[in-house]
Formats: sequence, C-alpha cells, structure tokens
Amino acid sequence: MSIELFNLKGKIALVTGSTHGLGMAMAKGLGKAGAIIVVNGNSSQQKIDDAVALYKSEGIHAVGYKFNVADESQVINAISDIQTQVGPIDILVNNAGIIKRTPLEEMEVADFKQVIDIDLVSPFIVSKHVVKSMILRKQGKIINICSMMSELGRNTVGAYAAAKGGLKMLTQNMATEWAKHNIQTNGIGPGYFATSQTAPIRVDGHPFNEFIINRTPAAKWGDPDDLAGAAIFLASKASDFVNGHIVYVDGGILATIGKPSNEN
Repeated sequence: MSIELFNLKGKIALVTGSTHGLGMAMAKGLGKAGAIIVVNGNSSQQKIDDAVALYKSEGIHAVGYKFNVADESQVINAISDIQTQVGPIDILVNNAGIIKRTPLEEMEVADFKQVIDIDLVSPFIVSKHVVKSMILRKQGKIINICSMMSELGRNTVGAYAAAKGGLKMLTQNMATEWAKHNIQTNGIGPGYFATSQTAPIRVDGHPFNEFIINRTPAAKWGDPDDLAGAAIFLASKASDFVNGHIVYVDGGILATIGKPSNEN
C-alpha cells in the first residue's frame, strides 16, 4: 500500500526545462517512479534529442518537444500535440527559468522583464493551458519550481527574487482556485546544489563555497538527486490532500538566521 502511494506508472509528466540540471534530476526521479516524461527545452532540437536519449538509456520512457514556455501560441500548439500524440498531461512541473545577476540600480528594464516573463509569467501560461484538461478529468498535479528567493532577498538577484516570490503566491492562488477540481498545486524550493553550473565555485577556498557550507546546517551542497523524492511525493497520490505549499529542499538553510549546528 505504501509503495503504491508513490507509484507513477503510466502517468504523463511534462517537465519544462528538463534537458539538463535540476529539471533533469527531478524528471529522472519521476521517470524512475514510472512516469512517461515529456522533455521540454527551447535552445535547440539537438539538445532535446540528446536529453531524450539519455533518459532512455536509464530505462525511462521519454519524448521531447521544443517550445518557448513564455510564448503562449507555442505553448498552445505544443500542448495540443502532446495530448494528441502522447496523451493527457497528469503532472506538470514548471521548472524552466533564468537568472540575471545584476544590481537593481544597474539592471535594464528589458532584462528585468525577461526574467519575470520566463520565471513567473510562463508558469501561468503553461499551467493555464494544461489545467483545462485536468479540470475535465477531475485530477492533476502541478509543481512550480520556486526558490529560497521566494522567501528572502540576495544581492544582484532582484528580478529573480521578485519572480520567485510571485511564483510562491501564484502557487497558492492556483491551489485556491483549482483544489475543488481535485488538482493539487504545490512548489519545490531548491537550495544550493552541486551542478555543472556551480562546479567552478565549489572548490576549497572559494568564498561562496565556504559560505554555503558554513551557512547550511547540513554542511554541504545538495545532490541533484535529493530533489527526486520531493518531486515524486508532490506528483503522487501520497500528496492528494497537500495543496498550496512550498517544500524547501535546502539542507536547513532557511531554518536558521544564526550559527547553524555545524559551527562551534
């Protein structure tokens, strides 16, 4: 019985931005729990094809679709194709996002708007068009990938923090409006993870590496695979009465403003 609560066999999961990084880590978790993974990206078809091949090499049923999540017409066409060619989407993970590290007083308005469009507006666009089928079928799971910046600010990431703070509230409002249709909308807020993007700073002596290790009670960077459990939980029957919450997978960093337990 307990195993069945987390069984995603036959479920179709669209994971935006799932050709690499944390999006791929979460999608792999869903796939290994039995879900059919719809891989999305927008940079190139080759990158999508390579990602699909990687998923398949690990025994995961995966298909790929290239579209821009911030372009409503592309989203409408892609969702129509997915539902016709693969089937109705049971699980949506709004993961695609960007960050621009610029002090607010120096940031161009166009750059600020681009971050908001991709990190906040696109989850609204994709969810709006996926949820219609979920409402008709009276079931669905939507997982918005938030951030620790949904709760706090940090130098040079003002646009990202504004978007992720908004995404937290959008998640709660989606839950408010769609729970009556047996649709659960929740979020995951990743902490700092060991990925290819963070590799250059995860070296002994680097100030930011020391900062993360010293300020995280777990005293380490997260492993991308650590996100799989939260994704599976929020995508499965195990979370059928969980709605409007953000699960922070951060090693405890948001739990403390003082010295964490690993400091003397």
